[in-house]
Amino acid sequence: MTDRNPARDDAGPAVQDVLRALDDEACRTILAELSEPMTANDLSDSCDIPKSTLYRKLDLLSQAALVHERSQIGADGGRRTRYERDISAVTISIEDDDTFAVSMDRESQSADERLADLWSDMGDEL
Repeated sequence: MTDRNPARDDAGPAVQDVLRALDDEACRTILAELSEPMTANDLSDSCDIPKSTLYRKLDLLSQAALVHERSQIGADGGRRTRYERDISAVTISIEDDDTFAVSMDRESQSADERLADLWSDMGDEL
């Protein structure tokens, strides 16, 4: 797996990716449901969205940096992935050069959360 959080990159998400995700009703339903981190199985059940559709929507949301994927290794050595919404606001604006820009307000991460992200990213590289 690769890093699923374009918001951590300097460039951030493309405006078109954010608009595409927010225009999708299923994506909005998923965002509303993610007040707490959830697995894909839990999201599929709570949103009443088939898993195959859910994964496509999670990809859209990840590309738009609206959802963050965090993997954890369980006691059994298996990997468990949870999805979380780590934004509190999205703003689309028109810049001085008449281009559109997107900015997102994010909750600050604790040291433990930053370390968990680092481990998750390292696991993706293996």
